[in-house]
Amino acid sequence: MTITEELINKINVCTKCSLHKGRTHAVPGEGSYNAEIMFIGEGPGRDEDLQGKPFVGASGKLLTELIKSIGLSRDDVFIANVVKCRPPENRDPLPEEIAACWPYLDQQVRIIKPLLIVTLGKHSMGRFLPGLKISDVHGQPKRAKGIFNERQVYLPLYHPAVALYDPRKKDILFEDFKKIPLILKQIKKSKNDIQ
Repeated sequence: MTITEELINKINVCTKCSLHKGRTHAVPGEGSYNAEIMFIGEGPGRDEDLQGKPFVGASGKLLTELIKSIGLSRDDVFIANVVKCRPPENRDPLPEEIAACWPYLDQQVRIIKPLLIVTLGKHSMGRFLPGLKISDVHGQPKRAKGIFNERQVYLPLYHPAVALYDPRKKDILFEDFKKIPLILKQIKKSKNDIQ
């Protein structure tokens, strides 16, 4: 069994917080374990819980469209969530639920070693870039202490679900996504250009 299979198995049977009581399936995440880009959302919704896969509902369709808009597919990236089980009624994840799931996400980041972590939504952004307001910093790459004590590059973006209710946010998401290839190129060229 590989380390990734072992991790997925641990997530699938996890009982560290109360979210496991209502799950149909845990949602470990999916994509390439060699991805340069890792997308991290907040938590699974109803469709994700039923299928055991991240971002497969309406917001997932939009995320797939956004990824395609920059010439990539879901197989080229890794998609995960801060919590691996659906919060009841799609409520925001609680701090203790986020803390319980953190070791899994931490291990995923360590395995994948992405050049860029794209946070989707305020709860994901808040885990990596605390104290910031998403409306002020969306689409702006930030360097912060990462898993490996390096200066990891993060790109905070609105969650695709927001765009389903506010068409202006959809336009903003597409504009922010256009920056991803440029940011990746910049990271590869020089790790000192982004503050």
